[in-house]
Amino acid sequence: MSKETIKIFDTTLRDGEQSPGASMNTEEKIQIAAQLERLGVDIIEAGFAAASPGDFDAIEKISQRVTRSAVCSLARAIDADVKAAGQAISKAKMKRIHTFIATSKIHMQYKLKMTPQEVIKRAVDAVAYARTFVDDVEFSCEDAGRSDIAFLKEICDAVIEAGASTVNLPDTVGFRLPFEIGEMVKEISDYIKDRAIVSVHNHNDLGLGVANSLEAIMNGARQVECTINGLGERAGNAALEEIVMTLKTRSDVFAAYQTNINTKEIYPTSRLIADITGIEPQPNKAIVGKNAFAHESGIHQDGMLKHKETYEIITPESIGLIKDNTLVLGKHSGRAAFKDKLSKLGFLLEDDALDASFARFKILADRKKEVYDDDIRALVTNEMTKAAQVYELISLQLMDCSGGVPSAAVTIKKDNNEIIEAGIGEGTIDAIFKTIDRISGYEGRLNDYKVKSVSKGKDALASVTVKVSFNNEPAIIGHGLNIDTMLASARAYIGALNSYLSMEGKLKSRYSDTSKTI
Repeated sequence: MSKETIKIFDTTLRDGEQSPGASMNTEEKIQIAAQLERLGVDIIEAGFAAASPGDFDAIEKISQRVTRSAVCSLARAIDADVKAAGQAISKAKMKRIHTFIATSKIHMQYKLKMTPQEVIKRAVDAVAYARTFVDDVEFSCEDAGRSDIAFLKEICDAVIEAGASTVNLPDTVGFRLPFEIGEMVKEISDYIKDRAIVSVHNHNDLGLGVANSLEAIMNGARQVECTINGLGERAGNAALEEIVMTLKTRSDVFAAYQTNINTKEIYPTSRLIADITGIEPQPNKAIVGKNAFAHESGIHQDGMLKHKETYEIITPESIGLIKDNTLVLGKHSGRAAFKDKLSKLGFLLEDDALDASFARFKILADRKKEVYDDDIRALVTNEMTKAAQVYELISLQLMDCSGGVPSAAVTIKKDNNEIIEAGIGEGTIDAIFKTIDRISGYEGRLNDYKVKSVSKGKDALASVTVKVSFNNEPAIIGHGLNIDTMLASARAYIGALNSYLSMEGKLKSRYSDTSKTI
């Protein structure tokens, strides 16, 4: 029996980035897009080109990098947005513009202050204009879950006639139950027939995003919009990994459907995005949570020892997770062995990036007795996603603060000149950050600070993630890795500063309009 392919539309870089504190710099977005391509997603929604110059820049660069997935930009149903989207993706091998306008009575009356006929005209004009840039246009009925079904049919007719090849029915506020989503999708699918693909975009406000997406597939949807780790506004979106693994694991129910996803890339993708955004999946998160394959109950452990399928319906290996976190390399390992290990972990690095990562690895191997897969993954992710280094940490000295005032002496290089400064603070971390502020002339406000152990042992790498606001701009994420937590903290703060400087002037006007979500 031939199977129908369900298109996976990943919006981690657009809707996922709208998670509070999840802003990413351009290099980080490029690396995520490259990993999404390895994962096998059909469409990568790379951002909202009109939202800010930074979004436009990232979409444009992703379009030049990605070749096996379509690259998409979101655009409100206004000419300026559509034009920005078309220009940003112009160099993509496969490209799509995704335009939208609200269709529910509450949105049309209170947000748009437009009549239904005015909304239809705006939608048609946007789709027609988008077709002057691309052949592949998607139209979304924002808040379709609370829209009148007759009006949905009317506007779908109009946008398909104007050139839309995909019609998306978002449950924008996560309000609907699975049977309601199923009924809506079936009625629209039966009405549209083969004139366009029906898509769904289900938010998770009631914890039903994945269930609603699966019900939509059973009732005619042939595209699902989702994010890695379920990232997104408010309670997030339907999680890609849960949808895909349900279709695969319950092939008895979903025998007619398949996806193009390489499931062995699910775990590496989840870890990359968690490391970059600083947003860890909850421990009991399905598929990718750290406890997803943990068995603590004695009864469960006994069953697992006798036969794994007694309590494990998915194998760790099927999503690319190596459970024993095997010791991989040491200080005598060569560049070829290092490159081979990176390939097995899902990293394909160019020469310069490979050299830089290998150099960092050798430094780590000299200091750390055992180097694990997670160490390698964290080290390479940190190296790959660095913004251009305006400032580079050279050295850090701390004064013993027992009974005294915490102080730090920091040496930083800028433009090949080393700058040395010292300062005090209310604590050691505060002293480090204030001293860096004095050197750079930028005063940062620390919004969040997290430190975790990358692997195990007394010599484990410390991974520090900070979220810092400079000049009252949105918070920027910075990452630092080192066996010494204070050094890792300094590097994270400087990383955030470098990211800010790489994006300075590209952050203005981001989502200045309330019409930003679907």
